[in-house]
Amino acid sequence: MICSEKKNVLGIMINVTDYDHSVESVIEAARSKKPFAVTALAVHGLMCGVLDRELRYRLNSFDLVVPDGQPVRWALNWLHHARLRDRVYGPNLTLAVCRRAEQAQLSVFFYGATPEILEKLTRCVSRQFPRLNVAGSQSSKFRRISPAEKTEIIQRIRGSGASIVFVGLGCPRQEVWVYEFCASLGVPVVAVGAAFAFIAGMLPQAPPRMQDLGLEWLFRLWSEPMRLWRRYLFLNPTYLCLLLLQRFRIMRFCDPGVAPIQETRFG
Repeated sequence: MICSEKKNVLGIMINVTDYDHSVESVIEAARSKKPFAVTALAVHGLMCGVLDRELRYRLNSFDLVVPDGQPVRWALNWLHHARLRDRVYGPNLTLAVCRRAEQAQLSVFFYGATPEILEKLTRCVSRQFPRLNVAGSQSSKFRRISPAEKTEIIQRIRGSGASIVFVGLGCPRQEVWVYEFCASLGVPVVAVGAAFAFIAGMLPQAPPRMQDLGLEWLFRLWSEPMRLWRRYLFLNPTYLCLLLLQRFRIMRFCDPGVAPIQETRFG
C-alpha cells in the first residue's frame, strides 16, 4: 500500500495513492463516522480547478484527491517521481469501496444521475455484492436547489443511516456538491463522475487498451462528439502546455485558490 501524500499538479494538490490506500481511507473514515471528502480527478476536473480559483480552493480542501485519469497519473510521475503504476479510476474505486463496505457491514447511498441510471446501478451493485446494504439513492434535480431543498437532501441521506455517500453529478458540479454537503452529512462523500452510468451499463467504457494508453478521452469524444468536443479541443492541449511550464519551472502554480463567497447549491 502506498503512503499517500499530496503533490502539486498545476496548483491542484493530488494524492500519490493507489486503490488499496484510497479504499481503506474511505472505510476508516466511515467506521469513525467522520466527514471525508473524496474526488476522482481526471484532466477535465483538474483543468476546471486551474481555470476557476474558487473550485481550486474547494479541491485543495478535499481530504483525498485521487488520479482518475492516466494523464494525471503520468503528471505525478513526471513532475514528482511518484512511481505510480496505476491510476485510481472512479468506476473501479466505486466497486472497490462497495466490496469493502460489504465486508465491513457499512451501508452506501447513491446521489446523482437519473432515476433510470440509479435503478440499474443499484441492481448491478446488489448483484455483485448481495450482502451490501444500499441505504438509498436520490436522482439529481439538474438545477440549483434552494436552502430548504438542501436541508431536505441532508435529512434524507442522514436519515437513511448511510455510512458512505457516492456522488455522480459530473465535474465540477459534483465537487461543489461534496464541498457544500460533506460536513453536514458527517460521513465520507466520494465524487465519482460518470461511474454510475458506466457501472449501470448505460454508458460505454473505452476498451482497456485505450484506457491504459490514456486515450479514453478519444473514445468519449467519439461516443459524445457534440457534448465533449470543446472540452477536449481546448483543455487537453492547454493541460500539456501548462505541464511543460511547471516541469521546467517557468511557472510555479502556487496559488491555492480563493474561498467561495457563497454556496452554489447544485442538486
